[in-house]
Amino acid sequence: MTSAANGRIDWVDTAKGFCIIFVVMMHSTIGVEIAAGEPGWMGAIVAFAKPFRMPDFFMISGLFLGLVIDRPWRSYLDRKVVHFAYFYVLWLTIQFAVKAPVMAGEIGWAGVAGQYLLAYVQPFGTLWFIYMLPVMFVITKALHRSGLPWYLVLGAAALLQIAPIHTGSVLIDEFASRYVFFYCGYIFAARAFALADWARHHLPLAFAGLLAWGLVNGGLVFTGHSEWPVISLALGGAGALAVIVVSALLTQLGVSAPLRHCGENSIVVYLAFFFPMAATRIILLKTGIIPDVGWISLIVTAAGVIAPLVLWWLIQRTGLGTFLFVRPAWARLSGTGAGRTQPQAAE
Repeated sequence: MTSAANGRIDWVDTAKGFCIIFVVMMHSTIGVEIAAGEPGWMGAIVAFAKPFRMPDFFMISGLFLGLVIDRPWRSYLDRKVVHFAYFYVLWLTIQFAVKAPVMAGEIGWAGVAGQYLLAYVQPFGTLWFIYMLPVMFVITKALHRSGLPWYLVLGAAALLQIAPIHTGSVLIDEFASRYVFFYCGYIFAARAFALADWARHHLPLAFAGLLAWGLVNGGLVFTGHSEWPVISLALGGAGALAVIVVSALLTQLGVSAPLRHCGENSIVVYLAFFFPMAATRIILLKTGIIPDVGWISLIVTAAGVIAPLVLWWLIQRTGLGTFLFVRPAWARLSGTGAGRTQPQAAE
């Protein structure tokens, strides 16, 4: 297992880096293609990553749950619920403050207020992931304390993913679709770490396995079968494991630093990518400096990833705006410790 000097695990942060870049890429590419009215070559990459993009994010989020799941409820809720609630409320308010004038012109100020309040039960836009994680953390701890056998929970979660659940509720639909991957990260964490260690010591076999996975994943995606029941579940799990292997290999080869940095600050990118992404898209499409939709999508993706990291670098240097990415001490349940000085995607 390769560990960074600060105690973080290199391949895990690298995997998080993959996850957050794929998420930004998806939003950037789809936004550009819709605004431009035509597809671009980046769309093929987004389509290839769709089966495993969010499954991997949820699986990685569950990897370290076993270390804290037995903590007292108060401490657990502070780190797994209040932590994310703080960022959700803060960035929901920021996004609405920016969008409110335009929204008011379409639905009126009363409509804006109604949509803001609705966002507390129907997760808003790109923030749905940090809304969903606390739900999964609480449910998993409750299931753990109930003594229900893990294989029964896993089977039920798999059935939820396979079932055609489309209620219109982001909370219900996304939970049904994603919980199995989060739970797998929790119960199979030791095997995930073993897989990463195996890949680091068996590079030729690991590369061969990735090639086979890539051909199967791509074949099913581009023939239109990737979203079929059972197949989507299998591709999600296989893709998540593939990202773990890729991350371990890049770490072993010593070329994972950029991805690892993105992963270490994934909460920063996730919370703030919307603004530079939208601004860059508008500027490039309005000016027409770059005619190719694919290249526009790539540049918008890069802006969405890099700009938040630059913002966080400036905040660290000036000490201004730290509250944007680090939960302050006042936003903690009393008696659970002092606030952190570094952004934490999942404390």
